[in-house]
Amino acid sequence: MSRIPSAWADLPFWTTQWPRVRAALAAETRPVLPPEPHRFAALDACPPETVRVVILGQDPYPTPGHAHGFAFSVAPEVTPLPRSLANIFKEMQADLGACPVTGDLRFWADQGVLLLNSALSVPAGEAGAHARLGWLHLVRDVLHRLDDRPRAYILWGKHAQQLAAVIRHKEALRIESPHPSPLSARRGFFGSRPFSRVNEWLIAKGHTAIDWAGPAPEKTETTTL
Repeated sequence: MSRIPSAWADLPFWTTQWPRVRAALAAETRPVLPPEPHRFAALDACPPETVRVVILGQDPYPTPGHAHGFAFSVAPEVTPLPRSLANIFKEMQADLGACPVTGDLRFWADQGVLLLNSALSVPAGEAGAHARLGWLHLVRDVLHRLDDRPRAYILWGKHAQQLAAVIRHKEALRIESPHPSPLSARRGFFGSRPFSRVNEWLIAKGHTAIDWAGPAPEKTETTTL
């Protein structure tokens, strides 16, 4: 089963809840996403001391080949983009005038953006089916750990917002909006400007902004004979 992320290994979850969650996953007869080696990829990529921003969603993509352990992210070769991610890019384009060239958001994690879901697994084709498996205990522990200093939090959707009470630091930035899913994006996700608001907050705190869009696509040079 999944290796416990070393930088987060002292969270209470691993002793109080993980044995039960692990047993439930082992007993699952349906294919579980993301693949087991990627289940804690976001936590592995962002030790607590590096986290500047937390983006919290619902659960991994239920389509095989999409989820790879980072909330909302997909491997660079995945096309078309999942609809939630397409809406994220649409809002980013409106907010910043640019967006990434692929759906791979792991370069956000390199800048201290923890891409986490309120559930870290999902049976293939059955969105939300692991919402009550016990992952909320882990996410609460993660948020509690990160509440030691001000950080920025983007909470997309009701599943994420039910954890808002854990964020108590008086100087934290908390942005709550509907989930970017096509079912809810037009109820307040579009127009919420989360990317520029986070960067404005970071700069005001004396930190560098997040490069949300990443490098521009490489141009192919042509030569004239």
